[in-house]
Amino acid sequence: MSTQTIRLHRVLRATPERVYRAFLDADAMAKWLPPNGFTGRVYKLEPKVGGQYRMSFTNFTTGDSHAFGGEYLELVPSERLRYTGVFDNPNLPGTMQTTVTLRAVFCGTELTVVQEGIPEAIPAEACYLGWQESLVLLAELVEAEIRQ
Repeated sequence: MSTQTIRLHRVLRATPERVYRAFLDADAMAKWLPPNGFTGRVYKLEPKVGGQYRMSFTNFTTGDSHAFGGEYLELVPSERLRYTGVFDNPNLPGTMQTTVTLRAVFCGTELTVVQEGIPEAIPAEACYLGWQESLVLLAELVEAEIRQ
């Protein structure tokens, strides 16, 4: 069984603290992580090393849903997150590992995402497309400056 690795890069007009928080806040994750055409629900989120998360994405058109979860392996505030991911679907076997690196730059935050162990059944292009859509939604969330 072969697996795949993808790498993404983006610069966001937001502080590393704000971007980091978006990866560990259940409501934020439900808003930005599901790609276009999907809704998200977070069932469990324990943002600590050894803590677990569990969520699902639901296709808004078909109503089909897929659940996944994993464990936080490394959390360095405003700098790095590393976590596993396992799908409930037996046709998507194995454990993925995602590493998110944040670096402060003059205009905000440089974000790098490396996802390893993507099941063979998921085309790399589909994974890239989904992440690209999610990162646009992440930017819209963290770059907004709403003052009351």
